[in-house]
Amino acid sequence: MVKAFGFVDYGGAEVQEFLDRPVLAPGSGQLAITVRAAGVNPVDWKIRRGHLGRERELPAVMGQEASGVVQQVGPGVTAFTPGDEVFGLVAAGGFAEQTLLRAELSALKPEAVDFDRAAVISVSVATADDALRQLALGAGRTLLILGIAGGVGSAAAQLARRQGLNVLGTASDANRPFVESLGAIQVRYGDGVAERIAAAAPDGVDAILDLVGGDALRAVAAVRTELVSTADPATAAELGGKPVDRSTTSETLAALAALVAAGDLDPHITGRHPLARAAEAVAAVESGHVRGKVVIEVA
Repeated sequence: MVKAFGFVDYGGAEVQEFLDRPVLAPGSGQLAITVRAAGVNPVDWKIRRGHLGRERELPAVMGQEASGVVQQVGPGVTAFTPGDEVFGLVAAGGFAEQTLLRAELSALKPEAVDFDRAAVISVSVATADDALRQLALGAGRTLLILGIAGGVGSAAAQLARRQGLNVLGTASDANRPFVESLGAIQVRYGDGVAERIAAAAPDGVDAILDLVGGDALRAVAAVRTELVSTADPATAAELGGKPVDRSTTSETLAALAALVAAGDLDPHITGRHPLARAAEAVAAVESGHVRGKVVIEVA
């Protein structure tokens, strides 16, 4: 048996607990890994609360992305072998001492990238990359990121600047130095945000990447021509936008990891928690005030 952290019913933090799970054998197209680190994302608590459906078999282990060392490969897997250091999207919950990765959405970890940084590439960084590919803005265009200080937003800002885009992002005044360190212009959210965006981008905004949704999205909807959203596809659709299409592959994950290895992309890990304090890690992300990324260190 291995220790894992998950939930036994749908709801708030009170349904979370540690679980004992059997060691998992990889199925077709899967990798069994000893987990070294796992990224924590808003989708984790949204799944637990039932916001994304209630069809999962309970109890369920939390966590969508992880890094670790391959123990065993399943049928049909030829790109990985036992002993490889890897990262990717999980098939069975990442907040655990051992889990399964989806081989087609995994990649080898570069030696220059530690397990913590590798663990957070597959969701936040890859989502940012997918969004920018979908928007396909040319150099010199202007992108507005709602919620720029979080994991997806900070990665998107860096990738966008590498592509020659002008970047603005909504964030609190406390996060202004961090946003500026990304090469972006901070715009304070709240009442009057549309006017502040217009002042910061007098030539207009070409696209919005929404990572907040709700009223924050409606407040800025009139200032763009293109809109994609990870946080609120329904509201985005009402405003003529689209959800972010996930198009990540092993090859794109490897390319993103290479940028991290070269020092050209920083996932900005600001919180590290051992597995024994997984509840604190989830609570930090669920608060909605995390800068960058939170990681659970397993071994």
